[in-house]
Amino acid sequence: MDEIDALLPGDVTGTLTDQLTFWVEGAVAAGPRLGVAILVLLVTALVAWIFRGLLDRVGRRARFRRNLVDVLKLMSNTTIWLLGILMALTVVFPTITPGKALTTLGLGSVAIGFAFKDTFENFLAGILILLREPFQMGDFIECEGAEGRIERITIRDTHIRQTDGQLVVVPNAQLFHNPVTVRTNQEVRRTSILCGVAYGEDVDRARAVIYEAVRTVNLVRDDVRDVQVFAKAFGASSIDFEITWWTGSLPVDIRRSRDKVVAAIKRALDDEGIEIPFPYRTLTFKEPLALHRREDADDA
Repeated sequence: MDEIDALLPGDVTGTLTDQLTFWVEGAVAAGPRLGVAILVLLVTALVAWIFRGLLDRVGRRARFRRNLVDVLKLMSNTTIWLLGILMALTVVFPTITPGKALTTLGLGSVAIGFAFKDTFENFLAGILILLREPFQMGDFIECEGAEGRIERITIRDTHIRQTDGQLVVVPNAQLFHNPVTVRTNQEVRRTSILCGVAYGEDVDRARAVIYEAVRTVNLVRDDVRDVQVFAKAFGASSIDFEITWWTGSLPVDIRRSRDKVVAAIKRALDDEGIEIPFPYRTLTFKEPLALHRREDADDA
């Protein structure tokens, strides 16, 4: 009963009034500090906007990649706002010094870093890739089984469109830590095929015919590098030639030039009467074979 009597409506009203009065007095006392903090945040927003515009102009003049400019804008915007918020907090709460705020932020950053290790690793790898520019959008690359044309490079991952139309999203850390083959780093690329001629054919004549046939193909860039035809090996049924030439670096350029080269070589060898042999098999037996003639049923 004593506890119930202690919580009379008048006491409750008085307690709430005292609390509200305390809050109002605290708000009035902190009013100037709140105004200064709001002013600091407005100045921070203005500085961040100026830096974004400055980075846009610098990026256009220096012809930076758009993704790189976006990363620089994100980093500068985050840094400016972090400093502005720290300054506003120290103004509103004088007991919070910049040193204490940075210490708390540092401890929190370590915890967040451990929790999002892979995310930050991909983020840093993306920044380094954008800065170094080992490959660009539109390049055809191959890395750890992922092969295709780069459609987009973000600060976290890279989008690769395979030649069959499928999209592969590769984390930037994978591209940063593993060897990457950039197939379109240059305008032309070398490719090769094998062609065999029969053992009874003249090797030098066959080489010359193949060489001239490849040179006539319009997709072969013999103005960049010369066509090369080498007798490579003694095959099971043929003398094998390795034929190499240079053509466009796109995958479709490789396929088109191979199609034209194979057709040209086949046509030239046929015109010259040079045989492209089928596989031959020679059977030997230790003992002579007895041959028996099978008579027809009518003659039996």
